Amino acid sequence: MKYSSIFNDKLGCSNSSEVFDYLINTLADSITFWNYYVDWDKVLGNVKDIEVDLNTLNYLIGKPNVEEEFKYLLKQQPRLVRLIPILIACRYSNFSILTDYLSGKLMFKYFDFTDSEYLTDSQISDAYEFVKNIGLLELFKNRSIKSIPDYVIGVEVGLDTNARKNRGGTTMEVIIEELLRIICEKNDLDLLTQATSKSIKSTWNIDMEVDITSRRFDFAIKNGNLLYLIETNFYGGGGSKLKATAGEYKTIYDFVTSYRNKFIWITDGLGWTKTRKPLREAFDHLDYILNLKMITEGVLEEILSNNL
Repeated sequence: MKYSSIFNDKLGCSNSSEVFDYLINTLADSITFWNYYVDWDKVLGNVKDIEVDLNTLNYLIGKPNVEEEFKYLLKQQPRLVRLIPILIACRYSNFSILTDYLSGKLMFKYFDFTDSEYLTDSQISDAYEFVKNIGLLELFKNRSIKSIPDYVIGVEVGLDTNARKNRGGTTMEVIIEELLRIICEKNDLDLLTQATSKSIKSTWNIDMEVDITSRRFDFAIKNGNLLYLIETNFYGGGGSKLKATAGEYKTIYDFVTSYRNKFIWITDGLGWTKTRKPLREAFDHLDYILNLKMITEGVLEEILSNNL
């Protein structure tokens, strides 16, 4: 750890060990945003794209002869067939259904619900067979679904939960980017996101050495002739990945600093409380490992603005 007076001024820490204790004791238990659970803009946008056709399908609700009416609708408006997958919460349009496994060999039937301007009688029959056997027509007939657009909103909410992991995985980057933009604008520093050797060369005419040309850093900041490369992550839980990550960043630090560039690792999350040893080893090896609390207290700004 590269100790300087800023840690005493900003955090009240008089040595590196106190800084590490501060890092551990101020780890955040969560960085969840409001939109982590449901991205409503995405959900409602997906529904809006097909809302007119979904309202057309409302025609089927409560029809006692729903089987005939379904075939009639597809005959009149073939493009409705593309809605079948979303009605069963699927993003793909091709299905392979196992129809027999007791006759001595596996038998499959294939269905294709790709958007189409025309459907043959055979394709309409296949679509009917699919929605009937999967149970959709019965739901329409019995009014178990009162509004198909509303039902699909629910489906989209469910599908959107699959994106939570991706949203959670980028949340730390989003937070740090906003904080860095404030720091850079205030101190007239240059910021580059998702920095690669190619983008750094084209933006600042700085050559990166070959060993890290394929790596994408979360952020790069230029202050005069000094280049800072920054990586960020958040670990809510422990595990072997944390140990590997700490070791990886020691290697990256060695390479980056060997060419007179700077490397800062920003990490957070209570997962580190269960993996203190590898974090401490990295902490003792790197110049700077910071968490969100340390940044909000002004430590990162002092480092970047003063070329520490």
